Amino acid sequence: MLNGEAFGQLFETFARTAFRLETLSVYSVEEEREEFERFLASGDMGPDWDDNPWVRSMTDKGKQVSRVHVLRSPLTDYLRYELAAYPGNITAGETIGIIDQAEQDVTDLPDHDFWLFDDQHVYRMHYTPEGAFIGAELLPAHRLAEYQGYRDRALAKAVTFADYWERHH
Repeated sequence: MLNGEAFGQLFETFARTAFRLETLSVYSVEEEREEFERFLASGDMGPDWDDNPWVRSMTDKGKQVSRVHVLRSPLTDYLRYELAAYPGNITAGETIGIIDQAEQDVTDLPDHDFWLFDDQHVYRMHYTPEGAFIGAELLPAHRLAEYQGYRDRALAKAVTFADYWERHH
């Protein structure tokens, strides 16, 4: 299993596409703690989030970054924070879809996060019950088609972030 630093290097080495399915209501990321507290106090991400430099570092090289987030109502404070950051990710070139479980059946999708890189490598993400990242497990090649199917179903079910935001705010 890859730790945070080793897993992070994958974002420098993938060649074309990175897709993520997100399923948790809370992620506990120590590096975000101060920013999260500031968001809770103000309800705003601030100008630093107008164009996400991490996403931009990949999309400026012609790489495609996309995700689908499966949401559970009511939204947690963390999900409100994450959704507030998505416009900056989109400006930087990430494609983001939302599946609202109140509107879509997700029983044909996994109940865990994963990343699919270049349609060749699948990493299942592991977290503590509190949402802290434990590590990323490279799944065997024979599971690739299964996770490509999950990605395709998630993309087909998802609405764009803009459509979701318009309907719910």
